[in-house]
Amino acid sequence: MSATSASFPTVAAPVLAQDRSGLWLRNRRWDMLFIILSVLTVPLPYLFWLFGRDTLGMDADVARNIINGFVAIAVGGPHMMSTLLRTSFDGDFRRRYPMLIRSSIIIPIIVVSLAFLNLTLLLTIFFFWAMLHVLHQVTYIVELYNHKEHQIVRQRSAVSLYARAIDYAVVLTCLFPMAAYKISQGTFAVGTNDLTRVIPQAFQQPWLFVAAAGVFFVALAAFIVKSVQEYRQGILNWPKTIFVGLTVAVFFPLAAFENLDTAFQGANMWHSFQYLAITFYIIKIKQQYGNLNQSAPLVARFSKGKDSRGLFVLSTMMLLGSLVVFIVMRFIAGFITPSTIDPAQADYAKLVDLWRFDVAYYTAILSFLWIHYYHDHFLFTNFEALDEAYK
Repeated sequence: MSATSASFPTVAAPVLAQDRSGLWLRNRRWDMLFIILSVLTVPLPYLFWLFGRDTLGMDADVARNIINGFVAIAVGGPHMMSTLLRTSFDGDFRRRYPMLIRSSIIIPIIVVSLAFLNLTLLLTIFFFWAMLHVLHQVTYIVELYNHKEHQIVRQRSAVSLYARAIDYAVVLTCLFPMAAYKISQGTFAVGTNDLTRVIPQAFQQPWLFVAAAGVFFVALAAFIVKSVQEYRQGILNWPKTIFVGLTVAVFFPLAAFENLDTAFQGANMWHSFQYLAITFYIIKIKQQYGNLNQSAPLVARFSKGKDSRGLFVLSTMMLLGSLVVFIVMRFIAGFITPSTIDPAQADYAKLVDLWRFDVAYYTAILSFLWIHYYHDHFLFTNFEALDEAYK
């Protein structure tokens, strides 16, 4: 996990290192390193949490929060903030979507309100929005592969609506069967927060798991059949198929783990590496082929050089905003006693301290993270973002 300080996508000057005729988004080395093989980061947070709890004898919640903090600073936080380099910091985007930028202020208000009034509801919304966001990014990457195959490489579509629907179906359903199983068992908790408390009882039934699993396995079978057919026809998109297959294999069991908070930090690391690589690459494309110096001068200043270290540094520096929010909210939370914790519990003081920490932590993170989700719903519709580099 300490390797996260390494530089992100290397860009040759003055021409971006791009395989224009192949199916890779940029080139084989870049795609494998940042999009596909970064899957190796997924088990690291959970392994470190187990090591801290079982080998070092740390309190499980302390170890969990240390892992959360490390991932947030090392890669999750910079990926969250890097969105603003393409939206709020870019004059072209602000002129194109002024209401999107202005309406973003509503999100911190909602986060702060829910953090104090109903932290469990806040985390429930966060958990499901986070899952959808991660899966949305996966489908966006899938569509980037489809777009290059259809528009650049083959010029005649080998990517039918039927094929797209199957890819989307297997990706969008892979996380939910095990989550539905835990919900049906009443064991769906993130950290110290039991999310089943705010999930309607009608959904805490075995039928939800059966339905979710049924839809997923039908989609998986269709994906396997489709891939075999494409292979036999000589039109299999290998980079996309490997990426989808790894995504499904890694995401399907995640919700089954005991510690959901840390398990999903692993998915967050993979997701964040992908996001940083693609975001910085798109910025580099605009710098070389567009008007980055005019539309986003601060971003352009940090984007100078052959690699993207400056952009990573800028994104990391922006985490100071989250730190300030955390300090302020932790101070305020110290004066509030949660009504949801029974004072008769033996570990009441510990639970109150954990609640106050969680309120400050999740407020500091989610205020910016939900803005990141909100903006990405627009960014993830731009399938032509890499096209300038293919010309």
